[in-house]
Amino acid sequence: MSARGYVGRFAPSPSGPLHAGSLVAALASWLDARSHGGSWLLRIEDIDETRTVAGAADDIVSTLSALDMHSDGPVLVQSQRRSRYAAARERLGPAVYPCGCSRKEIADSRLGLASDGAAIYPGTCRAGLAPGKIARTQRLRVPEAGQAGELVRFDDRWLGLQQQHLAREVGDFVLQRADGFWAYQLAVVVDDAEQGVTDVVRGADLLDSTARQIYLQSLLGYPTPRYLHVPLLMNAQGEKFSKQNGAQALDLSRPVQELQRAAGLLGLDTTAATSRERFWELALAAWAARFARR
Repeated sequence: MSARGYVGRFAPSPSGPLHAGSLVAALASWLDARSHGGSWLLRIEDIDETRTVAGAADDIVSTLSALDMHSDGPVLVQSQRRSRYAAARERLGPAVYPCGCSRKEIADSRLGLASDGAAIYPGTCRAGLAPGKIARTQRLRVPEAGQAGELVRFDDRWLGLQQQHLAREVGDFVLQRADGFWAYQLAVVVDDAEQGVTDVVRGADLLDSTARQIYLQSLLGYPTPRYLHVPLLMNAQGEKFSKQNGAQALDLSRPVQELQRAAGLLGLDTTAATSRERFWELALAAWAARFARR
């Protein structure tokens, strides 16, 4: 553990109200921070402004408050931090290059798909834009196969040892999108570093992004947090429970039941709770027994 103490965070996107799937990640991050005697910060990840729903950020904050989860510091809002991401991009220098490839062109290269479903970038524009091409995105150059740094390993506190070959499994990845918005990978690395985050607790859907973020941290001279990726709540069709497939807002008239459902997915027994106060006692004890020393 860092000498500066534990700092965790929850970072929802304001594309709708907080739902049961998001609550699992919020609960896990809050319990981990409290069981380590640390602080818990809230960040609104609205860097993709095309997905932002008016009023959703305030609704998320108020919902968390109604469930007794309060940020221990100011709420950070990504859309107010574009200059910080631009500064980080400048520090990366020639490791970043313009790319003129469309999504269709990359998909047609047939190098395969990364584990998150994105097409693996074939490196078409690494040596410069072809005649007639204009820059669409900005990409980060990853080490080529066989070079030092190409294999990224980390120990996930829930899933154990993980590794990813960046060149073979991801390829050079986007830092600035064709629409001008900064990509999630860059924004989250800058925000975690500048907020002093020591531990990232989040959903397993973001596991595939971790190696890219660790590589970016190394280039920018940032410390690497510890990572813990929790299981996802799935719907009846086996899809991630999300706003995109119809997840509804939490029922705040039944706060204990909503919290217990999330705790159950994390393997925490809180069935004896009949109040929020008792729920938090049971949940903290169960989480600490499993993770406080990990």
